[in-house]
Amino acid sequence: MVAALVVALARNLASADALLLGAATVLSTLRIFSDRFLDPRDVASSLGNQGLVTVAALFVVAAGLAHSGGSSRIGAPILGRPRSTLVAQVRMMLPVTAVSAFLNNTTVVAAFLPVVKDWARTYRLDVTRLLMPLSYAAVLGGVCTLIGTSTNIVVQGLMIDAGMPPMGMFSLTPIGIAIAVAGIVYVVIASRILLPSRTPAAERLANPREYTVEMEVEKGSPLDGTSVEKAGLRQLPGLFLAEVERGDDVEPAVGPEFVLRGGDRLIFVGLVQSVADLTNVRGLVPVADGDGIELDVPRTDRIFCEAVVSVTSPMVGKSIRDGRFRSRYGAAVLAVHRNGELIKRKVGDIVLQPGDTLLVEGPPRFLEEQRDRGDFFLVSAVEGRAPVRHDRGWIAIAILGAVVLGGALEPWTNLDVLPFALAGGALMIVTGCCTMEQARRSIDWSVLFSIAGALVVARTLESTGAAAVMASGVVAIAQPLGPTFALAAVYVTTLLLTELLTNNAAAALAFPLAIATAQQLGVSAMPFAMAVAIAASCGFATPTGYQTHLMVYGAGGYRFGDFMRMGAGLDIVCAIIATLLIPLVFPF
Repeated sequence: MVAALVVALARNLASADALLLGAATVLSTLRIFSDRFLDPRDVASSLGNQGLVTVAALFVVAAGLAHSGGSSRIGAPILGRPRSTLVAQVRMMLPVTAVSAFLNNTTVVAAFLPVVKDWARTYRLDVTRLLMPLSYAAVLGGVCTLIGTSTNIVVQGLMIDAGMPPMGMFSLTPIGIAIAVAGIVYVVIASRILLPSRTPAAERLANPREYTVEMEVEKGSPLDGTSVEKAGLRQLPGLFLAEVERGDDVEPAVGPEFVLRGGDRLIFVGLVQSVADLTNVRGLVPVADGDGIELDVPRTDRIFCEAVVSVTSPMVGKSIRDGRFRSRYGAAVLAVHRNGELIKRKVGDIVLQPGDTLLVEGPPRFLEEQRDRGDFFLVSAVEGRAPVRHDRGWIAIAILGAVVLGGALEPWTNLDVLPFALAGGALMIVTGCCTMEQARRSIDWSVLFSIAGALVVARTLESTGAAAVMASGVVAIAQPLGPTFALAAVYVTTLLLTELLTNNAAAALAFPLAIATAQQLGVSAMPFAMAVAIAASCGFATPTGYQTHLMVYGAGGYRFGDFMRMGAGLDIVCAIIATLLIPLVFPF
């Protein structure tokens, strides 16, 4: 049964969560034939495993950080202005590794992915040589602490179930730091040779339609009194600053030293995704269309849409202001595209024509209401873009800090990270850092179902004695050479499972094997449990080896072979360091 599951997962016959839950269902039904299989109540208890609930809560914490702009407050000052790809890799990997040590690495990559992509476009860096290192850095940082990766938390849950003492917050830190340093050095050196330059599919198929948008510098904002270059407006991804209006004066093609003042009106031209992102820059606000009507939906609940004006629209032949677009549709026009023409007018003064494409900010109901009406030929959402509530950024950072501090104090409070993660997720919603809907969407249910199914499979392997049988083969080979060789064998076995399956599934499958191996050798099970925790996280040779690899796979335009070339060497580096250091920190 387990062999069939491994083959199905390796061949991607179905999604990992479907296969693991299916296997759990089949194994639980076998209880009617033998008491050695799990009772259905034990199966149900896996859905309430503390590791699984912790991962879900951390997804919500990360959502609050992203939707409040907290991630950009952290990322932009740290990443800075690199002068080469090598410098960019180091500047990115060091902070990402450090942050990932205290925050679930999946959520770290989710938060940094858009920041790094925009950063690469802004400074004309090769995104292919940044996104894979981003994922690797997050994984390397995750092995440094208990809460750095969901895999560590899953292994801790398995250790508690097995009657072992749980891991402390910094139990893995000495080994993790050594692996992280060696891993970063390897990536920086090897990526220059092994990572080709590729154009991501999303960029090859990107919509080339450009908009003209007018933004105003808020008085007293961080941009008031800042030069164009320091404000980061000189080299915007997919945008260029066409001109600046200051009162009755117009400054075309301003230089990098031009100092912005509150009330300045900036005219940008760029792609739709970039224009939508521009509305989330602190200190810039869209210029009102002159309707005088405020939208009745908070910015955090709004979406961006593109709408093509039809020939029967009542707005044709009227300016956006005179046609009272906001009053009529309950949404605001941010920019207008007209067959590549640069429209040098304020948004409210633009007289609409059939075929004009409008970039609209409004409530979700605008999308639903206008799709079936004749005022627009086409209405579509701008995917992945939503207004950010910058006034909650520092609140989100403070909540994240509290969650991290709570986990760090575990040795003294005897409280694991779960209550702090739950409280942090709740506070993100209560304080308005993210909405309830955004919190719901942030939870990756496939990850949670995979964890639940893998836990059932792992418990079944143990209860039926299958793990002990599998371990006997490992012990038969390793016993003559001692526990160190057996430890290496367990590490490699877990690593292979990780590369083929998911990290959490590999940990759950390998853990009973590791414990049985230790018992047959008559040594402490702790080093073997640590080997499982590290090996299950340190799979770098396939995009399926870790969820963060899949997150950057398409965004970076990678191929399967790219991961094989870069990751195989990193797998070997991590395996050697872990096998040498684990017995020193956790003696047999």
